[in-house]
Amino acid sequence: MYIKTDDYTIRYEPESATAFFQGLLRLDGMEAYQPVMDILLNAIEASSSFTINLRELEFLNSSGISMLSMFVVKARDKGGINLVFQGSEKTLWQTKSLKNLQRLMPSLKLEFV
Repeated sequence: MYIKTDDYTIRYEPESATAFFQGLLRLDGMEAYQPVMDILLNAIEASSSFTINLRELEFLNSSGISMLSMFVVKARDKGGINLVFQGSEKTLWQTKSLKNLQRLMPSLKLEFV
């Protein structure tokens, strides 16, 4: 699964059960994020372990952060999912926002580089 625009790229690699986000992701509202949510939800149906790599995502707007929060709640409610978010310590929004996701799913693992 793959989404590519001039501003951002999202690709899911089933072999590693990892979704890679790159660029600037600033879609307008939750409806615009539905294709991204679909990729993430399909991925957790296919594997009990799933990694979201945001290290090359420079910007994510509030609608995108809300979408990730909703995804984490869905993964928590599904149960049996080992969820990992990989971020960059150099990207301020990641250090703040990703830690908040752990409040929604305490078993969520964060890896910062």
